[in-house]
Amino acid sequence: MAGLSLRDRFFTPPVARATTSPAAILAVGAGAALGVVAGAGLLGAVVLGAVGWAARVVVAIPRAPRDARIDPFTLAEPWRHFVTDALQAQVRFHEAVEGARDGPMRDRLREIRARVDTGVQEVWRIARQGHDLVDARRRVDPDAIRREIEATEANANQPWATGSTLQRTMESLKAQLATAERIERVIADADGRLRLLNARLDEAAARTIELSVQAHDVADLGGLGADVDQMVDEMEALRQAIEETGGGTAVTGSG
Repeated sequence: MAGLSLRDRFFTPPVARATTSPAAILAVGAGAALGVVAGAGLLGAVVLGAVGWAARVVVAIPRAPRDARIDPFTLAEPWRHFVTDALQAQVRFHEAVEGARDGPMRDRLREIRARVDTGVQEVWRIARQGHDLVDARRRVDPDAIRREIEATEANANQPWATGSTLQRTMESLKAQLATAERIERVIADADGRLRLLNARLDEAAARTIELSVQAHDVADLGGLGADVDQMVDEMEALRQAIEETGGGTAVTGSG
């Protein structure tokens, strides 16, 4: 439900089921009974019954996930900057859409705006993952692992090493080093690609400002819509790639 407004979350199957559920009906009855007992009369019973029903429906509204609450100040740089920049582009985009002429043009711009909102959510999620990966990297010392590998290799030809745990130790160390190097590559890739995608988001916002004034037909927005869709698709792909890599970032000690 990331990116869904309160209105969008209201018109969902859970809420629809709640409006006619037994619990909602019981809530109406309980509210009405309370009104009668309190001496509020028929009108008061009806009002309290409606309040009980509404309370049951409100409880059924899906909550926005934690991911949806964007707070760039929980992140270190450069990830904070990426999120802040994306939010600023989102504001410009929204202002341009609402400033467009009413009708099919604005309707289409609002559809594109929804994709931009999804893209900003993706920037937030990618930035959080990048922040976490940097934190994970700080707990790994590739140079220390390399020194330990060299020391282990120096003992590989010793007579006492035959049949010992030396081989398993070497395998563990190499796995740790591979993980550390993979984290480094993912961080660098996420940084570079997020910079590019943010620049494209800024460009889309600027084009939207121009098109909201100059475009005369929905067809004029075709290029903008396609570019935004491609940009958001790339953001989603980047986020998924980081998730796949981030799932194996734990580095174990040598055995």
